[in-house]
Amino acid sequence: MTTSPSRRTAPPPGGFHLPGALSSLLHRHSITLLRVSVALLFLWFGALKLVPNASAAEEMASRTMSVLTAGHVAPEVSLRALGSMEILIGAGLLTGLLLRLTLAVFLVHMAGTLVALVVLAGEMWQGTVLVPTLAGQYVLKNLVLITAGLAIATHRPTVRGRRSRPPRGRAADTGAGVGEAVASEPPPTPASTVIT
Repeated sequence: MTTSPSRRTAPPPGGFHLPGALSSLLHRHSITLLRVSVALLFLWFGALKLVPNASAAEEMASRTMSVLTAGHVAPEVSLRALGSMEILIGAGLLTGLLLRLTLAVFLVHMAGTLVALVVLAGEMWQGTVLVPTLAGQYVLKNLVLITAGLAIATHRPTVRGRRSRPPRGRAADTGAGVGEAVASEPPPTPASTVIT
């Protein structure tokens, strides 16, 4: 089977080409870099919540938890619990151990942070939901972290261009019928990637 050489295209206005080797390197390691960067943020911000008056989000987190627990949990306890949870999430993301559980806790925690947009609405919005306050912007940036968590959760590592294993409970989709042999060929290495 022959393949046609990859066609090079001119970069779009304002864009540039990444060399093939760099593009390939970024493709292979971007999810790992994303996982580690989110992990470091969680370790850092979680540790700040364990130190009194160190976290800029301390007051907002305390008030949100107070509303959610109807005032039954003391602010110091809720901050320690949130800080500890964030440290555990960070450690799980950093090490990759118990990653599915870590990501589940991460997504529940992130969904919980968005609750502040409703329970502290007077502090989150400037009259309309189209104009968030600085605190509202701080909470809304969690949508980017949630998206990062989803990207990490749906990523399956590859081994030499092939998925290392099929999803649990499913056979690998090879496109071949029962008993047919499948010839594997490595995917083409991108000559360049366009960044816009």
